[in-house]
Amino acid sequence: MHAQDFSDFWPYYLQEHAQPGTRALHYVGTSMAVGLAAVLPLAGRWWMIPAVPLAGYGFAWLSHSLIERNRPATFRHPVWSLRADFRMWYRFVTCRMGRELAKAGVRPDGSVDPAKRREL
Repeated sequence: MHAQDFSDFWPYYLQEHAQPGTRALHYVGTSMAVGLAAVLPLAGRWWMIPAVPLAGYGFAWLSHSLIERNRPATFRHPVWSLRADFRMWYRFVTCRMGRELAKAGVRPDGSVDPAKRREL
């Protein structure tokens, strides 16, 4: 299957982040990236701009390597992946992630319902 639009990609993205530890490290990295992006203009430390994507992607890629043991979607779908990361983070901070995971077939134990498995 080839994702035609973001609505096709989103369930796949969630399935690639099925393990709670993977999502937790993404939340840490995204939170750090958002925090840095908010503070840098106020601090005037423009030389630290490269730390923003390093924080976000560093934690994310580490989680895929050590926990999920899959290849980050960033490499194949960079724009959708970034959008999905912020959407996942927003759903987490607004306590709506559980519903999204269930719709995508991601079970609480980190497994994926085979009947709902998406491949790109």
